[in-house]
Amino acid sequence: MISGFKDFIMRGNIVDLAIAVVTGAAFAALVTAFSNAFINPLIKLVTGGGAVGGKFTVNGVDFDYGLFITALITFLLTMAVIYSVVVVPYNKMRERMTKPADAAPAGPTNEEKLLMEIRDALRAR
Repeated sequence: MISGFKDFIMRGNIVDLAIAVVTGAAFAALVTAFSNAFINPLIKLVTGGGAVGGKFTVNGVDFDYGLFITALITFLLTMAVIYSVVVVPYNKMRERMTKPADAAPAGPTNEEKLLMEIRDALRAR
């Protein structure tokens, strides 16, 4: 059982998964910081500027729709970068690694037919 677990850990999939999780978390933090530093202030500036930009108040309760828009843009940026940096290269690599389907054997060419006729004529002698 211990040997099987060791093989499972050393197979590489676990290491790749751990690297992917750590990289994903770091990338998510980077995109979130970008969104908070640049996108959120832009949304506040466009929607009124200052402390009231990007939110409205109803009965003393603040609804900060600017944060939602920032989170939506963060999500879209994250998905776009993951698609272009991970998915597209992975699909290209997978296409290169897969073997092309064997084409059905074509019929004999005219040259091969002629050679077969010559062979058959020589055998007939």
